[in-house]
Amino acid sequence: MTRPDPKQVKVMTDVAGVPQDSEVSARIAHSIGPAFDGFAPIAGTLPMDLEPASFLVVQRAMVSK
Repeated sequence: MTRPDPKQVKVMTDVAGVPQDSEVSARIAHSIGPAFDGFAPIAGTLPMDLEPASFLVVQRAMVSK
């Protein structure tokens, strides 16, 4: 996943049931952006990369083997 812009943050929070205004979305995008930039070199190699909620499913599958 690439660095989210304020519009993407707004959509994600609305879907999650936590509506907010555009100013808050911009602050969130600005504050988490550096983390996305830091992980850019290894993007796509982590089991939780596509969907963070599926991380537990992947971990449990690995443990049960």
